[in-house]
Amino acid sequence: MRNVRPAVPAEAEPLNQLNMTPLIDVMLVLIIMLIVTIPKANHSVGMDMPTPGDAARATPPQTLEVDFDGTLWWNGAQLASRTALEERLMALKGQDSVHLRANGLAPYQVVAGVLSSAQRLGVRNIAMVGNERFQ
Repeated sequence: MRNVRPAVPAEAEPLNQLNMTPLIDVMLVLIIMLIVTIPKANHSVGMDMPTPGDAARATPPQTLEVDFDGTLWWNGAQLASRTALEERLMALKGQDSVHLRANGLAPYQVVAGVLSSAQRLGVRNIAMVGNERFQ
């Protein structure tokens, strides 16, 4: 009987490649965390708009018009500045409703500025009138 020695396997060479699976897993988790924590961009002006079923007011509503060039008109009289508009809005303070009529060519910044001023000054009864022509 011969003495048989088991064959010694050749030494395994070390792999010179980087295992990418854990790195990819970590990157995916970081991307998901970044997406979840980014706040949603919100550029709207939150206002409580009146519904069609609201009771009719005893006093006629105030009319605010924004012309195509950004000129403001209060009940047919031109307002000299934005400060004059804010003085009129402060005088209302929720007593009367305001009908806002914006020209289709009026700059968005002017209309949004009027709405944000009204919200900041506490005017809550604003109705957008004349928009049916845009539908």
